[in-house]
Amino acid sequence: MSIEVEPDWWRTLFDDIYLITDARSVCDPDITRAEVDLVCRLLDLQPGHRVLDLCGGHGRHSMELYRRGITDCTLLDYSPFLVDRAKEQARKQEIMMDCVRADARHTGLPSGSFDDVIIMGNSLGYGKETGWDLRILLESRRLLCTGGLLLIDVVDGSCMRETFNPCAWHEIGEDIIVCRLRELLRNRVNAREIVLSKERGLLRDQTYSIRFYRPSSLKRLFERAGLSDIEVHTDFSPHRLDGDYGCMNNRMICIGRKR
Repeated sequence: MSIEVEPDWWRTLFDDIYLITDARSVCDPDITRAEVDLVCRLLDLQPGHRVLDLCGGHGRHSMELYRRGITDCTLLDYSPFLVDRAKEQARKQEIMMDCVRADARHTGLPSGSFDDVIIMGNSLGYGKETGWDLRILLESRRLLCTGGLLLIDVVDGSCMRETFNPCAWHEIGEDIIVCRLRELLRNRVNAREIVLSKERGLLRDQTYSIRFYRPSSLKRLFERAGLSDIEVHTDFSPHRLDGDYGCMNNRMICIGRKR
């Protein structure tokens, strides 16, 4: 059975239901701290660094960086729901950071504004056309100051092929069941996500498609974007427990510098 996917699925998926279905990865403070530990170490982040959390969702990485003294953080995401959630949480926690809603391919932010740009949580590969991800990297490079670093965290496509599971499900509390059907294509995973509430019935039935990269192809993408000193780190997962976390399993980190 072929899974049909609308090209603009990413415009609507990231809402309040997303924060429920992916809570094991994106709403666990221990997971966020482990990811930020790695980011701080690889980028050698210091107080005073200007950091852009691109495709940063509801701001979990930005806020954790702020707590560690990296207070010049900007969050940017396309989802109005997630940006509003970030603003609300930042206000409650008295965290002073900018929260911007924009497209990662053309942010509208000034060139050379940041020492570091991070793209966490497998936020590449949403677009069907070739060149989508390259435009995100070129925009990231434009936003970096000379010598600045871009860090991207995505699923390791080589591991995904070895461990691919076409059907997965998990329960959330006593009410929610999340079912995912997947098909593996040459360099993409198409998925259908069905979210059921025992009390309220069907909450979501939506499809999505994500391009995946192997270490070599991700490095080539960084080279095409004009980045240098490229490093690829594989076999990273912040999850403590075994399980099927979809594209949040078996991650790799790629870092490049703006010449």
